[in-house]
Amino acid sequence: MPSNPVAETVASLMPGAKAELTELVAFRSVADFDQYPRSESEGAARWVADALAAEGFQDVALLDTPDGTQSVYGYLPGPAGAKTVLLYAHYDVQPPLDEAGWATPPFELTERDGRWYGRGSADCKGGVIMHLLALRALKANGGVPVHVKVIVEGSEEQGTGGLERYAEEHPDLLEADTIVIGDAGNFRVGLPTVTSTLRGMTLVRVSVDTLAGNLHSGQFGGAAPDALAALIRVLDSLRAEDGSTTVDGLASDMAWEGLSYDEERFRQDAKVLDGVQLIGSGTVADRIWSRPAVTVLGIDCPPVVGATPSVQSSARALISLRVPPGVDAGAATKLLQAHLEAHTPWGARVSTEQIGEGQAFRADTTSPAYQAMATAMAVAYPGQEMQYAGQGGSIPLCNTLAALYPRAEILLIGLSEPEAQIHAVDESVSPEELERLSVAEALFLRTYAAS
Repeated sequence: MPSNPVAETVASLMPGAKAELTELVAFRSVADFDQYPRSESEGAARWVADALAAEGFQDVALLDTPDGTQSVYGYLPGPAGAKTVLLYAHYDVQPPLDEAGWATPPFELTERDGRWYGRGSADCKGGVIMHLLALRALKANGGVPVHVKVIVEGSEEQGTGGLERYAEEHPDLLEADTIVIGDAGNFRVGLPTVTSTLRGMTLVRVSVDTLAGNLHSGQFGGAAPDALAALIRVLDSLRAEDGSTTVDGLASDMAWEGLSYDEERFRQDAKVLDGVQLIGSGTVADRIWSRPAVTVLGIDCPPVVGATPSVQSSARALISLRVPPGVDAGAATKLLQAHLEAHTPWGARVSTEQIGEGQAFRADTTSPAYQAMATAMAVAYPGQEMQYAGQGGSIPLCNTLAALYPRAEILLIGLSEPEAQIHAVDESVSPEELERLSVAEALFLRTYAAS
C-alpha cells in the first residue's frame, strides 16, 4: 500500500500484534463450561481488560452478563464534541472440534505458509487485535479523533444472548453514533468488503420417543417402531430432492442483489469434493445470503463402535435454521417446530425445545459512515473499490443494537474471509489482512470524525 504514516505505524506494530494474538489464542475460551474450564474464558476477559487499560481506556470493566459469562467494556474519551464510535469483537471461540485433525495445536498460534493458525485467530480474537492496532496507529499520528467505546463479548459463539440482555438492561452503556462490528470478513483476501446483511438463526432440539426402552432387533425388529429411524425421516423432510431447505410455511425463493459468488469459486472455498453436487437452487449468493438454510448439527444415537443389535427407543437431534433478512426468527422457530411435529411418522412422541435465537440484520449502506469506510478502504487496499456482501452467519447483537440505537450506523468488517476456515479445523488469519484492515479502521475513524 502507498506510504502513509498510519500504514507505516501499523506495519511497525505487527510483530507485537503477533505476540499479543499468541497470548490471546492460548486461552481455551470456549463459553461452554461443561466442556472447558470457566477460568479459561475469565483469563481471556482479563487479558482484554488489561490491554484496554494499558491503552488509557477509562471505566474498564468485566461485565457479568445474564448467561453467566463476562463481556469486557472500556471507554476512551476523545476531543470535546466529537462523535462516539463503538468497536465490537468477541474473545470466546468455537470448540476446536477434532484437535488431532489440526496440523498444529489449535490453541498455539503457529505461522505456516504466510498465515497464522489457531482457534480464534480470525474469529474473533484477531478482531480484538485489529481494534487495538487501529487505535494505536491513531494515537501515534495525532491522536484518536472520536470518543471510543469498546465491547468484547464472552459468549457470541454460544448464542446464549448474555450481552444482548445486558445491553437492554443498561441502554446507555453502548450508545454510539456509529458501531463497527469486527466479526465479519472480506469476500476474499485482498478485496475490501463490508457485510450489509446477516442471516438470523434459531437452534431447536428435537426428541423422538417410541418405546419404554431399547429392544432386541432380532426379536422385535420389523414391528417395533424405531425412534432413530423416525428421527431420520423427520430430518429428511427438511430438505427437497435438490437439497433446498423446506420448512412448511417458510418462504425460500428470495434473491440476492449485490456481489455475485461464482459457483466454481464457492466449490473451492467450501472444499467440496470432486463429483459432489452443490445443494439448493438459485445462485450461490441466493442460497447462502438470502434464503433459509437448515443444518443438522448433531444426533444423539449409539456410535458404530460398540453398537448392539437393538431397536432404539429414543433419539434426538440439534437443528440450526439460518433465517434470511426480512423474516422474524421467532416466527421461523414456530414454523420449524410445527414442521417437525407434523412430519414425525408412526405416531411417535415428539418434543421440541428452542435453545438459541438471533434476528437477521440489514444495514443502511447509504449512510455517511459507509462513505467514510469506502474512502478508508480505498487507501488501505489501493486499486480496490469497497464491495458489499451478505453473510450467512448470525451476529444476534446487531439487531439488539439497532433496536436500542436506531440512529446509529452499523458497519461489519473483519478477518473471516474464506481461507480463514472459521469454526473448522485449522482456522487461520492472514497477517496482511489484519494489517490492511487495521489501517482501514484507523483511517475510517479519522475520516468519519471529519464528516
